Amino acid sequence: MRPDAVHRVLDTELAAARDRRGGEPPRVLDVGGGSGVWAVPLAVAGCTVTVVEPSPNALATLDRRASEAGVRDRITAIQGDTDALDAESSADLVLGHGLLEVVDDAAAALSALSAAAAPGAAVSILAANRYAAVLHRAIAGRLVDARRLLDDEAGQLAGSKEPVQRRFDVAGLEALVLDAGLKIELIQGHGVVSDLVPGAVLESNPGAADALAELELAAATRPPLRDVAARLHVLARKPS
Repeated sequence: MRPDAVHRVLDTELAAARDRRGGEPPRVLDVGGGSGVWAVPLAVAGCTVTVVEPSPNALATLDRRASEAGVRDRITAIQGDTDALDAESSADLVLGHGLLEVVDDAAAALSALSAAAAPGAAVSILAANRYAAVLHRAIAGRLVDARRLLDDEAGQLAGSKEPVQRRFDVAGLEALVLDAGLKIELIQGHGVVSDLVPGAVLESNPGAADALAELELAAATRPPLRDVAARLHVLARKPS
């Protein structure tokens, strides 16, 4: 499969950061980075990555994955949350992927991400989409939950055991990012159509995986398809 829309944007951003640093490895800060789904590939690509993550189990998995990939020396792991971020603004790219849905204060967390970015650096936000959650539950036959999500402005199923505290729509996420003092350069969808296509379709049709990847890239930036993607991706920049 071809790189998805988020990877394509981040690859371009990191290439620009490497150029700005005269060929030196870009410095990436991954907040809420979990077991290294993003951090390990970025380290393999030559970045130096700091992962801030509250779960010791996730950090243990991160250490194992980094060792297996031969990039343990490029990853620094810190157990903590946004309160543990260094006040020094030095990161060339700050990731907050799957973070804003679960923190107590999304605005404060985003302000902390912005503060950790170097002037002119990028902040990448990936967040669950409220309207996609409505559609996915309706398709699965969970119609009561779908209506509850539609009616709840935070996109939360109150009283459930799910860890997600909030989901976003485009307007709400855009306002949150702007309030943090960041300039938005791109809002796109992640999982616009790829999350809806059954695996059996891809397995039984030669070339379907590549065709799906191409369709996903084409749909990622096109409203209203973008606006119902499973996740919303924002690339924003800290003023120089």
